[in-house]
Amino acid sequence: MDDRPQNADMARDRAAQLASRRREVQAQLDEVERELAALRRTREGASDDDEHDPDGAPLSEQWSRLEGLRLARTEALAGIDEAEGRLGRGEDGRCRRCGAPIAPARLAARPEATTCIDCAS
Repeated sequence: MDDRPQNADMARDRAAQLASRRREVQAQLDEVERELAALRRTREGASDDDEHDPDGAPLSEQWSRLEGLRLARTEALAGIDEAEGRLGRGEDGRCRRCGAPIAPARLAARPEATTCIDCAS
């Protein structure tokens, strides 16, 4: 029996998963960038000493949180790029540590996964 049609369907499904995940992460990154831009505008007129702000979280705390989110989203996009490369080379869906197949449910939940659930634990 020829597995090529099934493999082609699986590759299309994975490509669609990755594209969907890319759109989701890019939208999250865009939102973080908007929040950072708004925070920059807020900080333009403020002093750097905002640690004693009685009205809520200091700007520096917000800045740090947003920078962390931006880094996480950027790293997620890099992971998606790598997954797309593996898919293009026919290396997708295999654990980089043990070589076992990565469960389809794991790939559905985290399309950029590089390890099986056992190796990820």
